[in-house]
Amino acid sequence: MSDMIFIKGVSVHAHHGVLDHESHVGQRFVIDLELTADIAEASHSDRLGDTVSYANVVATAISAFKDVNYKLLERAAGAVAEAVLAAFPKISVVKITVHKPHAPIAAIFDDVGVILTRTRK
Repeated sequence: MSDMIFIKGVSVHAHHGVLDHESHVGQRFVIDLELTADIAEASHSDRLGDTVSYANVVATAISAFKDVNYKLLERAAGAVAEAVLAAFPKISVVKITVHKPHAPIAAIFDDVGVILTRTRK
């Protein structure tokens, strides 16, 4: 199956990080999602019930990302992947990219983050 839904650039303020000030003050993160799902029926029917609601995916991702303060970005991304797969049975694969544009790194950099791909078992 090669059908994919993508959602890019979801900005979220959350409190993830190893350093104390990251967990207290928080910072902006950016989430991109790529969702593999069979949306062939929706491409013919034009019915929302035959696809995956982008709005509901975003709400689920934000909730999963913000509900717990994780030390590791890897765990925060994993929580999003788990929540999306649990909530949307039409999705068979989820690829989550989480950008941490203000990571406490003593260098000038364009971007840093993690990319996780999880498949429904």
